Amino acid sequence: MDPQANLTSGVGLKGQASPAGSIYHALVAQAADLAAFIIPTAIENLSLVPADRHLTGAEIELVALPEREARLRRLLRPIADRFDYLIIDCPPSLGLLTLNALVAADAILITLHCEYFALEGLAELVSTLRRVRVSLNKDLDIEGVLLTMYDDRTNLGQQVARDIRDFFKEKVFRTVIPRNVRLGEAPSHGLPVILYDVKSRGAEAYLALAREVLARTAAQTSVPAPPEPAGS
Repeated sequence: MDPQANLTSGVGLKGQASPAGSIYHALVAQAADLAAFIIPTAIENLSLVPADRHLTGAEIELVALPEREARLRRLLRPIADRFDYLIIDCPPSLGLLTLNALVAADAILITLHCEYFALEGLAELVSTLRRVRVSLNKDLDIEGVLLTMYDDRTNLGQQVARDIRDFFKEKVFRTVIPRNVRLGEAPSHGLPVILYDVKSRGAEAYLALAREVLARTAAQTSVPAPPEPAGS
């Protein structure tokens, strides 16, 4: 859902799309579902509905369309059972594209640069989440807050991390993504960092995050064992 299409180029598929088109075409034409727009990636079990430059105009075009804030949700519902996870990449703004993502999502994973301006943007995001819950998606939850671009050598990074943990408590992931050269290099090669350099600090951090997310999911969905019958 990001007009910059960083995720699409980051998996080596910049400028590519299915014969049906990109996510832009699916949103504006209101297709029945996203099945025809899905393309495979080089990563096993990872498929993609790509973004492209056309998505830039979607913010304006969606304004006049019916159910403009719920169009992505309608597209995702028919295909949801085909995947373990549906991950929606959002633009760094709070317009109609991000609103569509929030209405369609079960939960949001907030990535936060450990810098002052990121804290200012976070306050606006939390306010938007509250409004979405009230009027458009009452079940929307915060999956977690992920601290990124973290440098424990700076006082600012440490202070931002403390402030976020004080505010969000257990919602903040234990895993922290450090500043890492390999993370910056990987997209230029059209590869996720775990394929570009799996032994780098950045790749190890994201693998740790994946394990933490899976552990949280398992804990949330686990069913307690029934009590033993009396006298057993």
